[in-house]
Amino acid sequence: MPPLPPPGLGAPAVLERIAAAAARAGRDPSAVTLVAAAKTVEPDRIVAAGVADVGENRVQELAAKQEALAEYAIRWHFIGRLQRNKVKAVAGRVALVHSVDSVELAHEIGRRAAEAGAVQPILIQVNVSGEASKGGVPVAEAPAVVDAVRAVEGIEVRGLMTIPAPGDEAASRAAFRTLEAAAAALGLSELSMGMSGDFEVAVEEGATIVRVGTAIYGPRPPAGGG
Repeated sequence: MPPLPPPGLGAPAVLERIAAAAARAGRDPSAVTLVAAAKTVEPDRIVAAGVADVGENRVQELAAKQEALAEYAIRWHFIGRLQRNKVKAVAGRVALVHSVDSVELAHEIGRRAAEAGAVQPILIQVNVSGEASKGGVPVAEAPAVVDAVRAVEGIEVRGLMTIPAPGDEAASRAAFRTLEAAAAALGLSELSMGMSGDFEVAVEEGATIVRVGTAIYGPRPPAGGG
């Protein structure tokens, strides 16, 4: 299985910005994983970006790109909202599911992963901002949900994920600090937080994974996000 080419498109600049943000926080840049959020991005541009960790929001798109790029050593992440009736296509087929927002969904992932002879690493999505339009468990409920999901066979809880409300840097920083404190209290090491508009702030506040699309691939249609 061949490796991807060296980082291209906007990835080198993003990696430089991650390194600079880590340095400002006294952190090792290698402790931060860049996930290229590739919703609506064509397979050839995923290869051109040269980022080994790739995130997809849609199950159908994930499956198609996994098949198209099967020759490459890509670690696939599922970063969108996952419906229980589509879990079979994801469980045991990705390096990490970022968006588990209920104990019921975790049970379905665990069941399907066990059927595939796998243990599926996941993150619990926390709705730090309390927005009704976003998935995720409320901050106050996160400890109970994490405890319940840790007991599910076929699941490995690695950490937490959040998407803060759009706003200024101070609001994003406060959201990231809240998530970091929650993860620390639960003994969880992974923090998936930060996208194209705020990933540097996220790195300064402890992110171990950033999900970046537009800053790597350039502007895309509104459905692209990232």
